Amino acid sequence: MSKPDHHATLHADFRWSVPEKFNIAEMCLHRWARDTPAAVAILQDGGNEPAVPFTYASLQRDAHRLSNALGSLGVTRGDRVAIVMPQRPQTAVALMAVFQMGAIAVPLSVLFGAEALQSRLVDSGAKVAIVDEASADAIEALREACPALLKVMGAGAADSAGDISWSGSLAAARDEFEPTDTRADDPALLIYTSGTTGAAKGAVIPHRALIGNLSGFVASQNWFDGDGPFWSPADWAWTGGLWDALLPTLYFGRTIVASRARFDADLALKLMERHRVTHTFLFPTALKAMMRVAPEPRTSHPKLALRCIMSAGEAVGEGVFAYCRDKLGIVVNEMFGQTEMNYVVGNCGQFRSTSGRRVPGWPPRAGSMGRPYPGHRIAVIDDDGNECPRGTAGDIAVHARDVHGDRDPIFFLGYWNNERATHAKFAGAPFESWCRTGDRAVMDDDGYLWYQGRSDDQFKTSGYRVGPTEIEDCLARHPAVAQVAVVPKPDAERGAVVKAFVIAAVGVVPDAALVDELQQLVRSRLAPYETPKDIEFVDALPMTATGKLQRNVLRQLEIDRAAGKINA
Repeated sequence: MSKPDHHATLHADFRWSVPEKFNIAEMCLHRWARDTPAAVAILQDGGNEPAVPFTYASLQRDAHRLSNALGSLGVTRGDRVAIVMPQRPQTAVALMAVFQMGAIAVPLSVLFGAEALQSRLVDSGAKVAIVDEASADAIEALREACPALLKVMGAGAADSAGDISWSGSLAAARDEFEPTDTRADDPALLIYTSGTTGAAKGAVIPHRALIGNLSGFVASQNWFDGDGPFWSPADWAWTGGLWDALLPTLYFGRTIVASRARFDADLALKLMERHRVTHTFLFPTALKAMMRVAPEPRTSHPKLALRCIMSAGEAVGEGVFAYCRDKLGIVVNEMFGQTEMNYVVGNCGQFRSTSGRRVPGWPPRAGSMGRPYPGHRIAVIDDDGNECPRGTAGDIAVHARDVHGDRDPIFFLGYWNNERATHAKFAGAPFESWCRTGDRAVMDDDGYLWYQGRSDDQFKTSGYRVGPTEIEDCLARHPAVAQVAVVPKPDAERGAVVKAFVIAAVGVVPDAALVDELQQLVRSRLAPYETPKDIEFVDALPMTATGKLQRNVLRQLEIDRAAGKINA
């Protein structure tokens, strides 16, 4: 007997309610500091040491002090503040402090190398950077190249680094602050996403996007009920860590576990046991690693309290789906979204009716991305912007207006200083038509989407989206490199790894030492996940008649090699 399907009813009954005035800090911090001040907002994992709790009241006190401190440094409404820290309470405090000032937070990953950090700091024009021990040295080395960066504040073990200290600034500041009156459409975040050509693009995210994110979050977390904590290894500098974990957890006044430890499958399972984590977001790569170290997780980790798993970043696949269902006892909810409009498609194993009774949402299907979450109008479109017949591959697109004709609040405001790229994102008039995601899929007769790959040159590795141009530009600066092309190489564990095809400069004899040197170059300038795991030296690269690089030919070559159709 098939399970009930409530997808159509959920969409028909769902209506957006977006107030004119709205601020993320009010919804994620202030109201809980008033109503449940002693509730734990963030639990800092201590590994073998006791965890350290941070209440909503303490976060608000520190956020108010930091807002006053930033104001004394000249930060005002609309100014950009870079936050270059991993999962830690200070990161959340910094975000809330910036939000309530009406300024714009620029979260940057501590994994970024010098070049990636510099390009984003320069492009954003960040006035202040808040760093800790993981990023202080890298930011300090870039000061002269970032003229808009006036002050660097050091936190954590880097409290004495930079121009001013976190602890000293907060100690000297008042713990009362009058939040800025922001509109729902005002910008809150500037998050950089890798582009296929040129520099990375900065997506400007408004406060209202939090509202647009919530229907997908609660659906993917099977309504997110109970009182257990949430945890995800996703970096809070990324859309996955911010919109899929930190901000929605705080919106509901719940507890999120923070951990600065590098991901390790066994340690992750122990962390979730230790804190009795009930809800999580785990990349398929992380779940695959757990499959290896814990083939029988309920036996090896009997204290696991997991009730729901959302997974995104790459295709879950039938193997991971079966592991979660059969070994963890949880039907994983796959999700799909982008920085520009997150949490738009996915699965929901169960939903809760208005009476409080738990009922099925729509049955997840192994290998499928899922269906549109309530409030989002999704289609597969062709090159002309027309909807494709069911069963025909095309671009996944999100319409600026939902099925009722109301504006979808999930949308970004545009790309920072890049109006041309903003217009190119849409099939018609910007923010009035279909917005292309750049991912291809087939929609079946029941409305489920089946992923077909990227429609451009971007790809994902271990859950991180990678644009090849930035890596190619980095490699091309090495004197031993004449030309280079970067594509994904299929990988069973990571989905794909970075592969570089290189034409060596005249007179250069490639060897293992050169491969290592090129890998170190990318790792030092960009990020570890952007480092080519495989470098192949070739005599020529495929080009069009007009001299354009045909990455699609190289991508297909790697696909055929992985399938055993041709020799590597």
